[in-house]
Amino acid sequence: MKNKIIIILLFYTFISKAQNVLSLYPDKVPGSENWSWQEKEIISDPVNQLHTVYNVTKPTLTVYSPDKALNNGIAVIICPGGGFHHLAIDKEGTRVAKWLNSKRITAFVLKYRLVKTEFDNSGKEIPFSLDDRKKFDSIIAPVVSFAITDALVAIKYVREHVTIYKIGKDRIGIMGFSAGGGVAAGSVFNSDSTNRPNFLAAIYAYTGAIKQTTVPSNAPPLFIAAATDNLLVLPTSSTKLYNDWIAAGKSAELHIYSKGGHGFGMSKKNLPVDSWIDRFGDWLGLQGLL
Repeated sequence: MKNKIIIILLFYTFISKAQNVLSLYPDKVPGSENWSWQEKEIISDPVNQLHTVYNVTKPTLTVYSPDKALNNGIAVIICPGGGFHHLAIDKEGTRVAKWLNSKRITAFVLKYRLVKTEFDNSGKEIPFSLDDRKKFDSIIAPVVSFAITDALVAIKYVREHVTIYKIGKDRIGIMGFSAGGGVAAGSVFNSDSTNRPNFLAAIYAYTGAIKQTTVPSNAPPLFIAAATDNLLVLPTSSTKLYNDWIAAGKSAELHIYSKGGHGFGMSKKNLPVDSWIDRFGDWLGLQGLL
């Protein structure tokens, strides 16, 4: 009898977890219907158990909900980075989601479509040298628009299901890291009334591969964080985004730390950059979102 109860509990635990992962497209994914490779996941850092996801062909949203009694009606869609080759799903995804939950915010971690990689460690396929920037952009060009589309579909999905998640229709934001920051910003540049986010956070965002960069007249408030010593995605990418927003007469806040490099995410470096997430919290409060 005891074993039977354990099996039943495990079954319902599995069902509960399965329901938290939402497919963005009910059937074949438009534009990549013929992609036949399988999504994979590896532990890139055994010490810190950092998970990396790559070869994403079927975009999903994983839902992280705060306690129902504490839910404040805010939602944030999180776009992890990884150079459009992989997703740093832990330090730029699930850890951020849990922090947002602690602030009573519902979080959705987005897995968007990526470049196909042949390596077990997908990071090896990314040309990190600044001299290879043109090559890098040519490699990722085919999937950038797909990834931005996935983000727009995600925003629209959340807005159409606000009743289920107890979210306000005008309280849905998006944030992204590195390539994911480009995806998040791209969602603003390419949005309409159904899928435009109400606020945007771009963390050391790479926007070099985005074709549409005109700040729309109804652009949402923007939060930016980056580090001066980031040699992979120069901080000028972040300052340009800030300047473009200000030039368009839109609200923006910029934090540039002297040290932190690229990809700091939710990692602890024992540097002032570790507090970027708290500054983001302060900014959310200033927007009336906490």
